[in-house]
Amino acid sequence: MRLWIVPILILLISTVVLTDKYEDGADNDFAEFEDEEFVENGSHEEVYMEELKEEEFITDEDDVQVDEDNEFEHFEDHEEFEGYNMKEDEEMEKNGKKPDIKIVDVPVSVRQSWDSYYLEILMIAGLVVYFINFIMGKSKNQKIANVWFEKHKQLFEENFTLVGDDVTLEKSESAGLIQESENIYTLWCSGRTCCEGMLVELKLIKRQDMVAIIAAMMRPTIDQINIQIRMNKEDMDTFVFCVASRKTAAHLSKDIADISLFCPERRSGDKFNIPSNFNVMGEIAEATSAMLDSKVTSILNKYPDLVDYIHISDQYTGPKNTEETQPIKLPDTERVLMFGFNMPIKGMPLEEAVAKMTPLMNMVFYFVDKVKRYRLSKEGKQKADKNRQRVEEAFLKSTHQARAEAAAVRREEKRRQEKEKVMAEDDPDRQRRWEIKEEKRQAKKRAPKMKQLKVKAL
Repeated sequence: MRLWIVPILILLISTVVLTDKYEDGADNDFAEFEDEEFVENGSHEEVYMEELKEEEFITDEDDVQVDEDNEFEHFEDHEEFEGYNMKEDEEMEKNGKKPDIKIVDVPVSVRQSWDSYYLEILMIAGLVVYFINFIMGKSKNQKIANVWFEKHKQLFEENFTLVGDDVTLEKSESAGLIQESENIYTLWCSGRTCCEGMLVELKLIKRQDMVAIIAAMMRPTIDQINIQIRMNKEDMDTFVFCVASRKTAAHLSKDIADISLFCPERRSGDKFNIPSNFNVMGEIAEATSAMLDSKVTSILNKYPDLVDYIHISDQYTGPKNTEETQPIKLPDTERVLMFGFNMPIKGMPLEEAVAKMTPLMNMVFYFVDKVKRYRLSKEGKQKADKNRQRVEEAFLKSTHQARAEAAAVRREEKRRQEKEKVMAEDDPDRQRRWEIKEEKRQAKKRAPKMKQLKVKAL
């Protein structure tokens, strides 16, 4: 019954042995933590005094010799400094003289020269020049337009009731003149018999654009005045006439639809008593002779450099169609009188250059009255009608396929709408009749076409 005492004794003996080992510090895994606890619990001053005693003991017991390097040893290296004489310095030190040291002023590392900013300077200078040119060019174009309008304002008021499309504008030197851009000005006049109105466009040089000015040095340009007058249908007969400079005539005969269709032939101006630098294009010979009368030829001979073109047409549709899609109907035509004049601003005062345009403006209104009164002869009228019929037939022939395709699309759309309408109704009999009708139509469409030949009986 006392056997339980034996394990208790064994446990006590083992406990005593382990405590002895911990006290001796052998094989104690927690000795480091116990020392730290001792340091924490003990006096820090005692530990510090023991460390000082150990250091004093070391310095007293051992004669430690420190080999201090000479901090100026690198000055004695002959390879370190080239051209340095050590002997001279040693002799100067013995004699009590100080070495002659020259202090050189080192420049500041930041460069103060403007050479490093030449690109920025050029850019800023270019922008300044561009804006100055923009302001000066815009103001000059505006001055030209105002002077031209002021010079011819009375002439416009004598021929039209309304000068300018806005009657609410205040009375000023440029009232009615509309600025479309820095170099384009327009003027609309209306209220005259035989015409709907007159549109004047001042297309000036782009003086505000530095790039355009540089381009004009290689390809010179000139200020122009373009005038378009829309005539009433009953006040103008059917003919096409044009006189223009050689360069402009080549452009008009190639790009303008009515000239290329009705009068593609260009004849020299010598045959009509006008300068040779003009080309004449006319549909009806008698109309060409009537338009180039003595007054017109005298102005063309007097101002050959100022007149660019004169275009009179009852079939004007504008430039040719350059799109890939062909129109299926003839475009609407207008009866117009169009004039293009050059304004000689360079090389003379502005007032004088504008004054030279007055005879040309008078010629415009002379043409308006002349076209209103002129009528073709019977032969000329028949020829003009034949020409228009020929052009219409050629157009219908060239657009036959396009019109056939458009008609087929319309028929298909009509049948589709009819089918949707029938199918939407609740009438099976009607739907069945429509399907039978559609099948017959499709069978007839697929059947080969055969011609019937009629043979007369003998």
